[in-house]
Amino acid sequence: MEAKTLSEYNQVIEACKEVYVKKTKDYGTAWRILRLPSITDQILIKAKRIRSIQEKGTMRVQEGIKGEFLAIVNYCVMAQIQKQLEDEKEETLELGMERALAFYEEKIAETRRLLEDKNHDYGEAWRDMRVSSMTDIILMKIFRVKQIEDNEGETLISEGVNANYQDMLNYAVFCLIKLDETYENIG
Repeated sequence: MEAKTLSEYNQVIEACKEVYVKKTKDYGTAWRILRLPSITDQILIKAKRIRSIQEKGTMRVQEGIKGEFLAIVNYCVMAQIQKQLEDEKEETLELGMERALAFYEEKIAETRRLLEDKNHDYGEAWRDMRVSSMTDIILMKIFRVKQIEDNEGETLISEGVNANYQDMLNYAVFCLIKLDETYENIG
């Protein structure tokens, strides 16, 4: 993988982590009360707003799409943490800052490794994609996750929810990189 991509990826993740840390200081890990389908729906809301702004070319709430992509990154991390703790049958809602940050960094590291593997195989194809196309792919993956959730986690041939959360996270990072490169940001 190009050093440029890894550097850009890490810069975006640092910005996302900064928001995660500040919100954890403000709210603790109140998001732990959410069931996985609720986190999936939060990601859906963010992605639908992005698509709406892209299609309309305007917005009434003065929060740009960069913030929405950043939120998608963080909700995808939260979903992965929630999935792990759900599988481990841990019911503790408050994780504490140190543990919440350790989980965040663990999930980012796992997702970054996936990015490196896919980027190697696909030759950074995402750089030739439109932000609007990546938004659509995020939406498609959300609907896949919703279907898997409706099927109580069972799949016949498909990857599970965690892989989809990782893909959505990586596409959101790609969008943030491209928005900085091309100034396609609306707002």
